[in-house]
Amino acid sequence: MRIYLLRHGAADWPDWTGPDDDRPLTDAGRQEVAEVGRFLFRQQAAPDVILTSPLPRAAQTAEIAAAHLRAPIHEEKLLAPGFGGDDLKRLRQKYPQDSLMLVGHEPDFTEVIAALTGASLKLSKAGLALVDLKSQKGKLLWLLPPKLAKA
Repeated sequence: MRIYLLRHGAADWPDWTGPDDDRPLTDAGRQEVAEVGRFLFRQQAAPDVILTSPLPRAAQTAEIAAAHLRAPIHEEKLLAPGFGGDDLKRLRQKYPQDSLMLVGHEPDFTEVIAALTGASLKLSKAGLALVDLKSQKGKLLWLLPPKLAKA
């Protein structure tokens, strides 16, 4: 199984007065995610399904990625902030497809990737990691900062 882990795009609104969980993507965040989506399309990435956190910034990120990848989207409460290794096991059982894309949050994704692969990293906003889970220990195949998706 291959798992794409896509962190939501920028949602930093300096004048935001609503609940943090309700923050949407900024225009720059939408643009960055679209560039990552185009990169994935060029790489012929083909996740079977995109699973997203229910928070608006993640759901919007998933919608933009799905427009480029033509994959179905399902909202998963397990991907809300606090997502961890046990939640990933549950998602893998629920969705036994060959390739999943998860859209969620930090520091959750960094911690899960580190636990799976032993890698030391930090996933940037709109950043993407691809982990191969064919063996007991995962293998980090990609770590894509969004600025590289422009090239």
